[in-house]
Amino acid sequence: MTAGPGQGEEGIRPALAATREARGFLARHFAATRLIAAPFLSERTGKRIYLKLEAELPTGSFKVRGALWALTTRLKSERVEEVIASSTGNHGAAVAYAAKLLGMKARIFLPVGCNPVKRGRIASLGAEIVESGGADLAAAFELAADYSKRPGVYFLNDATDADLPAGPGTISCEILEQLPDAGTIVVPMGDTALIRGIAAAAKQIAPRVRIIGVQAERAPAYYRSWREDRVVGTETCDTMADGLATRTPDAANVRDIKSLVDDVVLVSEEQMLRAIEILLVEEHVLAEPAGAASTAALLNAGAEFGDKVVLVVSGANISREVLRRAVGAV
Repeated sequence: MTAGPGQGEEGIRPALAATREARGFLARHFAATRLIAAPFLSERTGKRIYLKLEAELPTGSFKVRGALWALTTRLKSERVEEVIASSTGNHGAAVAYAAKLLGMKARIFLPVGCNPVKRGRIASLGAEIVESGGADLAAAFELAADYSKRPGVYFLNDATDADLPAGPGTISCEILEQLPDAGTIVVPMGDTALIRGIAAAAKQIAPRVRIIGVQAERAPAYYRSWREDRVVGTETCDTMADGLATRTPDAANVRDIKSLVDDVVLVSEEQMLRAIEILLVEEHVLAEPAGAASTAALLNAGAEFGDKVVLVVSGANISREVLRRAVGAV
């Protein structure tokens, strides 16, 4: 089989070479995030559990890996005057950070009433913010897509950008150096760029590693699509885990996760709140709902996890309201 652009020897996208190139580039801007043992979760489950702390990155989530790599890659091939994104928050902050670092203008299209912590982070990075009239990402996406027709504008869509997954793929490179005999990596799954990058790199470095995706019960579009091996959308994606709030799967992404991901499970809102509390109180790790989804999946045993399990804590940009709900504060 002849590999196409961006593909590995077995047709896996992104190719490991691209992910390693991204890692070399990103290492010039920030250090690898820590992988720490989770003693409470290990005792609770009888497994060796580790946490991959993506909140240590500059914008408090993994998203900066993909945004900075994708924008830098695009600038090699074309002139960009302004980069834009539609986002529930973390991707927008990552694009704003990358634009500021590279000396560019950024414009972020957000759903109305989005996470105030994430909105504030985007604003602090100097990006222009445009709020859509809709409560989910669909309306913000439409506004961004229309704006992107202007000359010199690059719409960095993390769901479909071909270069972006090599950025989060670097997480696998780090994990498998920090814990070479890792057995399972559990990954929150929203627009799937994170799990596609992690899974592609892991399957090329250590094919034995199991990849388990986690979605919210109230936003199960990719879970249903993975199960049925076809695109299955949902009418709503009403979850507090805004990082998991997708309802219109991309067909190419469905094909990729079907070939790369070993299992996908769902977690409830209550299970994510409980996981946030456990991570904070017992492991001293702050996580937003999407970032705690991997822990919620482990605690509720929706899959075969094996031993030496790495839980990707994808971000920690949690609103005060959700944090109060999780810890029971007044």
